[in-house]
Amino acid sequence: MRRREPRPAGHAVVALADRLAPLTLLADVQRVWARAVGDVVAAQAEPTGERDGVLLVTCSSAVWAQELDLMGPDLVAQLNALLGGDRVRALRCRAVAPRGWSG
Repeated sequence: MRRREPRPAGHAVVALADRLAPLTLLADVQRVWARAVGDVVAAQAEPTGERDGVLLVTCSSAVWAQELDLMGPDLVAQLNALLGGDRVRALRCRAVAPRGWSG
């Protein structure tokens, strides 16, 4: 039996994206980052690297980097809950150098 109307492509696109996504801790964290930290923090900080379970988070300012350092244990717990295991050990936060500055 043939269908007469087109099927929604949404499920196929999500399945394809899941198959094409890199199989790394950083990629997994980037997928759940906004849910784990909330929209306000996600707008100011993003995970940019990972080594041995330590997540490098690049922040828009030194104030945000310090704030995330203080929130680190809670954020690690939220990330691990969403990732389904103890995969992230710690956060290391840094601020982006302001654009246009030369040093």
